[in-house]
Amino acid sequence: MAADFRFHAVAGPLPLRRLAEAAGIALPEGTGERLFSGVATLQSAGPEDVSFLESRRWLPSLRESRAGAVVLAEANAHAVPDGAVALVAPAPVLAFARIATLLHPPQSARGTRHPTAVVGEGVTLGEGCEIGPYAVVEDGAVLGARCIIGPHAHVGAHVVLGAECRVMSHVTVTHCIAGDRVTLNPGARIGSEGFGFATTREGEHVTVPQLGRVILGDDVEVGANTCIDRGSGNDTVIGAGSRLDDLVMIGHNVRLGRGCVIVGQAGISGSTTLGDFVVVAAQAGISGHLNIGAKARVGAKSGVINDVPAGMDVFGFPAMPAREGLRVAAAMRKLGRSKAAARMPETKSD
Repeated sequence: MAADFRFHAVAGPLPLRRLAEAAGIALPEGTGERLFSGVATLQSAGPEDVSFLESRRWLPSLRESRAGAVVLAEANAHAVPDGAVALVAPAPVLAFARIATLLHPPQSARGTRHPTAVVGEGVTLGEGCEIGPYAVVEDGAVLGARCIIGPHAHVGAHVVLGAECRVMSHVTVTHCIAGDRVTLNPGARIGSEGFGFATTREGEHVTVPQLGRVILGDDVEVGANTCIDRGSGNDTVIGAGSRLDDLVMIGHNVRLGRGCVIVGQAGISGSTTLGDFVVVAAQAGISGHLNIGAKARVGAKSGVINDVPAGMDVFGFPAMPAREGLRVAAAMRKLGRSKAAARMPETKSD
């Protein structure tokens, strides 16, 4: 369906020429001045909407679509119905994302401070910052230009946020230095005390002071209810452009390289290092003090207990090269079926 204008900003109508420029798409001659107001699925799009086709399985929907323009691969352009503009792109989803962002831009700071917000002593607020209801910005914090601090959010003392950061409702962020355009989605907890303690012979747990920080690079996005602990001595570092899904756990002293993707409910234990562009799939767990090489990928529900070389795909528990892990899973399933069959009682025929 199309974006609900009650919840999502609308920048249109915009000429197709401008949308194509944003996506790096060459337009058919004579189509550049057509106006478009939004984006929508193939099934719900109208003549003023841009849609996209990701897979050939949706070709029947494309042929019946009323969309005014469709972003798609060249191999599928033949199926675009009459009256629609084929926006041919080598990476259709990427091109569509850029068009959708232009038509439905993210929320911008309004430069207002709600009367219930609490701003401490010595706080530096950049030009155009927005501080929402019941938000707290503690002493000495520094906010770059056009930051948004949502309702009930808490920015701790001396935290530094770069320009155009968005700290959404009920976020807490302490002991943190963040770059520009960082987004912390609702309920995220940044800079909490790391899980570090020593145990006496009597079984008493003595907390080890967690004296590091959290460093968030430019364009990092952190999902709802995700937790990133501050370092114990060294810093916890999330590299520029990384994306963390909802309900992710990042332990103290973990270091993520650039552009890492950590999917929902995954957990990374303390002092583990991930290289650039590592992907960790849903519910995977990585033990502490490991090195995961650049562009490695960890499969869903996998348990990583050893280093992973750069570029390797791993799967299973304990995680092993993906092909081997899939063979083990298949063998276990076959073994389970054979044992189940062996337990079934024989039936006697008359």
